[in-house]
Amino acid sequence: MAAGSTGAMFKPGEWYKRLTKPSWTPPDWLFPVAWTVLYAAMVAAAYRMAKSGDPLAQPALAFWAAQIALNAVWSPVFFGARRVGAALVVLSGLWLAVAATVVLSFRVDLLSGFLLLPYLVWASYAGALNAWIWRNNPGAKDL
Repeated sequence: MAAGSTGAMFKPGEWYKRLTKPSWTPPDWLFPVAWTVLYAAMVAAAYRMAKSGDPLAQPALAFWAAQIALNAVWSPVFFGARRVGAALVVLSGLWLAVAATVVLSFRVDLLSGFLLLPYLVWASYAGALNAWIWRNNPGAKDL
């Protein structure tokens, strides 16, 4: 809940609307819907791994904790500080943590791995979007 709350505290707003964005940018209404589904899947996967008793659950949950922390940091950096490049660095770390979580989760609990796959896809998409915005909005902080 705490990680998800940063997205509610640091909303896109007018600044985000002024940015040049690619044609494949999702509509604003999709973000809260997607994140609600993704957070529910993340929690279910973590719960299943924690209950599994598998020795690989500990490293999987460590990467899970790392990705949730990085997830919580991204919105304040991107929307709050308007540091698009720094947000891309955060998102790169997030992507690596999510990928590691997915790989390990498949080894711990097959369903957990499948529950986390959409998150990896979304993080990949978000990374491409963040990179595109960074590249095409050199003065983004001052918009």
